[in-house]
Amino acid sequence: MALSMCIIMLVADQMMYDRYNTKRDRIYRVNSIPKSENGSEQSETATTTLPLRQELLENYPGAEKVVRIMRGFGNMWIELEQNVNIPVAGYFVDPEILDVFEYELEYGDKRTALVEPYSVVLTKKAARKLFKQENPIGETFKVGTQGLYKVTGVLKETTNKSHIVFDALASIATVKSMEATSRFRRDIDNWYQFTAGWVYVLMEKGKSGEDLSPSLEKIQKAHFTILPKPETQRKVKYSLQPLMGITPGPFINNPIGPFLPWVFIYFFLGLAGVVLLTSCFNFTNLSIARSLTRAREIGVRKVTGAMRWQIFVQFLSESVLVAIFALIAAVLLLIMLKPLMMQLSFARIMKWDLEANYFVYAIFFVFAVVVGILAGLFPAAVMSGFQPVKVLKGFTNLKLFSRMGLRKSLLIAQFSFSLIFILSVIVVFNQLQMFLKADHGFSMDKKAIVYLNNTPSQTLKTELLKFSNIESISAASHIPAAGSSYGDGFKRSLDEKSWTDIYYFNVDEDYLKNIEVPMVAGHFYQPEAGEMNKKFIVISEKAVETFHFKTPIDAIGQEVIIQKDSARFQIIGVVKNYNHQMLMEKMQPLALIYKPEDFQLLQVKYTGTYEEAGKTIEAAWAKVNPNMKLDYKDFYEEVHKLYDIFFGDIVNILGVISVLAILISCLGLLGMATYSTETRIKEISIRKVLGSSNGSLIYLLSKGFVSILLIAIVIAVPAAYFINNLWLEQLAYHVSVDVSTILLGVFALITFGALTIGSQTWRAAYIKPVQNLKE
Repeated sequence: MALSMCIIMLVADQMMYDRYNTKRDRIYRVNSIPKSENGSEQSETATTTLPLRQELLENYPGAEKVVRIMRGFGNMWIELEQNVNIPVAGYFVDPEILDVFEYELEYGDKRTALVEPYSVVLTKKAARKLFKQENPIGETFKVGTQGLYKVTGVLKETTNKSHIVFDALASIATVKSMEATSRFRRDIDNWYQFTAGWVYVLMEKGKSGEDLSPSLEKIQKAHFTILPKPETQRKVKYSLQPLMGITPGPFINNPIGPFLPWVFIYFFLGLAGVVLLTSCFNFTNLSIARSLTRAREIGVRKVTGAMRWQIFVQFLSESVLVAIFALIAAVLLLIMLKPLMMQLSFARIMKWDLEANYFVYAIFFVFAVVVGILAGLFPAAVMSGFQPVKVLKGFTNLKLFSRMGLRKSLLIAQFSFSLIFILSVIVVFNQLQMFLKADHGFSMDKKAIVYLNNTPSQTLKTELLKFSNIESISAASHIPAAGSSYGDGFKRSLDEKSWTDIYYFNVDEDYLKNIEVPMVAGHFYQPEAGEMNKKFIVISEKAVETFHFKTPIDAIGQEVIIQKDSARFQIIGVVKNYNHQMLMEKMQPLALIYKPEDFQLLQVKYTGTYEEAGKTIEAAWAKVNPNMKLDYKDFYEEVHKLYDIFFGDIVNILGVISVLAILISCLGLLGMATYSTETRIKEISIRKVLGSSNGSLIYLLSKGFVSILLIAIVIAVPAAYFINNLWLEQLAYHVSVDVSTILLGVFALITFGALTIGSQTWRAAYIKPVQNLKE
C-alpha cells in the first residue's frame, strides 16, 4: 500500500501542474508538426515560429494575448548540461507572461518589469541565492557572456506548480539589443525557424482553440505553401495544445520543462495495480486459509438468527478495518520511503515534488477502503455462505476448496508476478552492465572532460600541454556517445530530391588521435591548414554508404552540401565506424567538421591518476581564466551518465518491487502451509507412530506447494520472456533473456519458496506424536 500510495502521489503531483491558473481553460500552446520534402508529417514539437505572435495580434481575431518564450537566456531547466558560470536558468519572454500565467510579484511592478532591455525577474529562491538583501530590485548580476542584467522584479514564493521551470525571466527586448546577436535576430523574426522558442495564446473570453485553428491554417498557407528557400527551409503545420493537456500529455519533442507522458502515468498505475493486486490476493488467501477455524463461530451465529448479509458485512468490515490500519502503517512507511525516492536521479532531473495535500490524503483514505472491500469481498461471500448444519457437525469434514482451488490459483498468480519482476530486474541489470562495459569503438581510458564555458580552447589547450602528465588534448562540440550531437541534412548535389540526415560533431585536428579511432582513407585535418580546414569534411564508413559512394577511396575529393546554409565541403578523409551515439540507436552516419567557434569542451588524455590530472587542469585554468569557475568531469562517467540515470533507477525500482512481491507471495505461502500443517497434525502423528521417516513426511507435506511453484514458473518464464523482449527489441544493442538469466530467477524463486515451505514442514515432521494424539 505504501508503494501504491507513492505512485498515487507521483500521479497527483503531475495532475496539479497549472491548475492554479484561473485562465487555464483559455490558454493554448501553438505546437509545430514539421513536414518532410515528400509532404509526410513528422514528430510534433512544442516549439514553433516566433513571428506568429505579431501576426495573430495584428491580423486575426480571438487572441487576447500572445506570449513568446525564447531559449538562450541562462541555463536550460534540465540539470544535465549546465554552465557553472551562469547563475540562473531561464528564458527571454514577453512582458505579458506575468498576466497570462498569473505570476505574482512580491517586489517590482509587473507592468514595467519586463519591458526594458536587460531587465530580469527572479524567483524568490534565485534572489536569495544571488543577493543577501531581501529586496534586490535595482541590483545587477552577470549572465555568462551576455552582460549585466538589472533585477526589476521578484516573484512571490508559492506552492503553485507550473510546467514552465525557470530561475529567471529576461525581457525579450534584450534580444535585439545584444551585441553580435544575429542568431537571436534571425530566430525571433524567422518564419522558418521553429525550434527557437514557444508561443502561448490566451484566447478572449468566450473563445476557444476551435476559433483559433482557422487563423493558424491561413497563416500556414500564407507562409508555407511556397518556401522562399526550399533547399534550407521546411514546411510546418500548426497544432494547438490546451494548457491542461501539456502535463501530463502526449510525448512530443522540445518540451519546455519536465513532464510525464500519459504512457508513463499508465505504466506507473499499472505497476501499483500489480503490486496491490498481489497483496489483495495474499489477504484473500490468508482469509480463506483461516476461514475454517471460524466455521463454528459462523455456524453458531446463523443458528442464533444471524442473516447471511450480516455475516457478510461483518467480514467485509473486518477487511476494511485491516486496510485502514494498513493505511496508517503505510503512511509512516511512506514518510521513510519518500527521501529515498526523491534521491533517484530521474526524480531529480524531472523535478518531482511528492508533497501531499488534503486532497491526496482523501484519495488515500478512499483508496484504503476500496482495497479493503476488494480484498475482503470474496472471503466474506464464501464464509457467510457456510451451512450451519455441516460446520457444527464437524468442520474437519468441510471441504472449502479442492486440489486446485482458488487459494492455490492465487498463490500461483502471486509467484508468477514475483518471478516476472525478478527476471525483469536481472534483464535490466544485465542491459545496464552491457552498456557500461560495451566497446564503443573509441578510447575512454584516462580522459577528462573540461567544459570551456566561453574560454578560448586553443589558449587552454596550449597551457595544459605544458604539463608532463597530459598526453593529448582535443577540442569538440560534444562528448561522443553521451546522447547529444548536431544533426542536419546533407546532399551530394542540389539536384538530388531529398536531404540525408546525418549527425555531426565539430572537432579540431587532434580529435581522432585523442579518441584513438583510425582513418580508413584519406587524411584528417592538418594543423598547418588553419582556417582552410573549414572547407573540408571527414565522414565515417557508414556515411560513405549513405552517400552511395562505392568505396571510401571513391569518396575522397567529392563534395557534399549542408542544408542549413548550403555550404559546400570537400571530403578529405573517411574514419572507421564507431558508436558516436548512445547504444540504444543503431550506428548512424557521422561527419566531423572543423569549426572552432562551436567548441564547447576539451577532451584531455592524461597519465597517472584522475586526482593528479584534476590538479593539473585547475592549475592551467587558473592561469588562463581565473575569473571563471572550472567545470571538469571524468570522460567515462559523462559518456555513461544517462545509462546510469535511467537504467540504474529502473533496476532500483524494480528491485524494491521484486522484494516486496516475493515477500508478499511467501507470506501467502506461509499462511497456507501453516494452515495445511495444522489441519493435518494428527495424520502426521499417526504416520510417525507407524514408522514414516521425517524425509517422507517432509515430501508428503511439501509436494503440493512444490507443484504451485512449478506451475508459477511455467506461466512466468514465457510471460517474462515476451514482456522483456518487447522493450529489448527497441534497443539497437541489447542482451537476451537467456537460459542463465531464467535459471538465476527460477533459483531465487525456488529458494524463497523452499525456505517458506520448509519452515513449516520441518517443524511438523519433528513434532512429538504422543503429545498430539493425546489431545
